This record gives sequence, C-alpha cells and structure tokens, in this order.
Amino acid sequence: MSADSNDARLNERAQFLFKALVERYIRDGQPVGSRTLSRDSALNLSPATVRNVMADLEEFGLLRSPHTSAGRVPTDQGYRFFVDTLLRIEPLEGAQVAMLKEQLDPAQNRGALMESASSLLSDITHLAGVIMLPRQEQVTLRQVEFLSLSEDQVLVILVVNEREVQNRVIRTGRLYGPSELQQAANYLNSLCAGKDLKTVRDEILAELRDARESMNAMMLAAVEMAEKALVTEPDADEVMVAGQTNLMDAGELGDMDKLRRLFEAFNEKRDLLHLLDQSLHATGMQIFIGEESGYNALDECSVITAPYGSDEEVLGVLGVIGPTRMAYERVIPIVDITARLLSAALNKQH
Repeated sequence: MSADSNDARLNERAQFLFKALVERYIRDGQPVGSRTLSRDSALNLSPATVRNVMADLEEFGLLRSPHTSAGRVPTDQGYRFFVDTLLRIEPLEGAQVAMLKEQLDPAQNRGALMESASSLLSDITHLAGVIMLPRQEQVTLRQVEFLSLSEDQVLVILVVNEREVQNRVIRTGRLYGPSELQQAANYLNSLCAGKDLKTVRDEILAELRDARESMNAMMLAAVEMAEKALVTEPDADEVMVAGQTNLMDAGELGDMDKLRRLFEAFNEKRDLLHLLDQSLHATGMQIFIGEESGYNALDECSVITAPYGSDEEVLGVLGVIGPTRMAYERVIPIVDITARLLSAALNKQH
C-alpha cells in the first residue's frame, strides 16, 4: 500500500497513534504494547481501543508483531509512511552547523575534504558515513576489441584515454564467430573512437537503436556488444566508508550472519556504488528503506543520501547507512547540511 493510500485510509487518531508508536520504538528499540501507547499518546484512550487501532495498522501493513512479544514494531512500509507523511524534521543547532563548516575547510585538498565529510557523517550520526567520490570527468575511447571465450561469453578489451587498458567479460545472446566480432569492433571503432564513453552510451547507441529495423546482422551484433561493453562501471575506489563498526551496536543488526553480509558489502563496495549511482542520477535527497535498496545485505538498513557538487554540476553523493530504526528527523538534516557545506567548500576551491 502506498503512502498516499495509507494517508487516505487512516484517520487522524490512527496516524497520531502510529506516529507515537514509531517514535517510541526508534527511541527505545523495544516492541510497543497497547498500554504503553495508551499512556504515551495522551489521548485518554483505553488500551482496548488502542489495541484495535494497532490491529488495523497491522492489517494495513504498517506494523508487525514479533513472535516473541505482544507489542508491535514498524514494517519497512510503515517507516516509509512515517518518513513521507508524518515526519517533522528537526533543524540542526547553530553549534553543530558551525562545527561541520569548520571541519569542511576549503583549504583542504579535495581528497581530505571527502574523507572529512564521510567521517563527520559517521561521528555525528553514530552510523556508517559513505561518500561517492567525483568520477573521472572524461573517459575517452581509443579502441575496442572483442575475443570469444565461450558460447555466450566475450572478452572486451578497451583502450581508453591515452594508454589505459580495461578488460571485462560480457555475456551475449548467442555465439559470435571471430569474423563477426572483428566486424563489430571495426564498426564501433569507426563510430566511437575518440569519443567520451558516456557520450557513446547516451547518444550513439540511441541513434543505433532507433534504426534497429533497418540494420544488417553485423550492425545488430555491434549494438549488442556496445550496449554491454561500453558501460562505465563504477570503481570500488570511488567510495569512502567510515564508521562501519558503529552498526555493531544496532540491536537489529546483531545477528552475525546479517553483520557478515553487511560488512562484506562494505568491503566489496560494488553494491554500494550502484546504489549511490542511482542517487547520483536522481533529484535531491534519496531515502532507501529496507528492501527498497534492492540489495540483500541492506535489507535491515536504511540509506539516506544527498548530492553534492559545484555550481556547474553534481559531482557525487554522500550519506549514511544505518538500521531502519534510526532517528530520521535528526539524520536527514545532517546529511542535507553536510552535502550543502561540502558543495560550498568545493565551490570556494574553484
């Protein structure tokens, strides 16, 4: 159920009780029972009335009842409704903003600034701070070659910029012979050599796909190769993570299997980069709650990101990773102001 449909179906009393329950659970980390909620809400409602409202909220998918407790806790859908509809953001205190501004000193070099930003996010929120570093501004294709490895695998050899060689393996829809691969490479080299890889993806391939109906077999092969081979893959060195060990204190992530998967994701960084890449191409702040991230290792986590950059362009994104039971009203403005202050520092360097 979407936040809009929940909003339409929940009356003011139900929304008030739900908000009180989520805030209590975020603060204490314990399932909330009807007696506790009746006392907290100050609505002069009996525990039985509150229990009925909680049952409705559970039916709507906003709450669940852990089998070890009679109380309720929010679901991922419940957190989404809370964040989108009921959350009231707390502005940062002036002293906190001044401290952030002091730490993000434009006199530092760019690398030190990035490291400061991720560490500050971790230190202030007591979560894991992440920052996606600015991508290399241009990757120019010089030459591409294809080499068949098996029935559905092709080795792609890319020569980019001046003499940098990148190798990657792609899977194809069928077996291609050596002559077909050579023809596809020749065709792409004639079209793409000397062009930025992003330009190739965004412009040239769009034109080729539009003309797919009139293409011969060689051109179709070139399109398939280009779509899979000329992707600018994120590099694990493009992301910094600070404060991973903070998450060991989160009760929800205390299961060793969950922690192991999460720390493997931090070490590998590939999934994190793809998630941050989604934020890079979105508008404004992004909040991924639980399974919304699409990565199993982050199923018990929320990720809050904000873009940073210069006046001319967005350079990257930064944010925090923590349990879904986080103080959203406090963390969201911290991520937002850190991104703004980092952007201001980068602008002063120009």
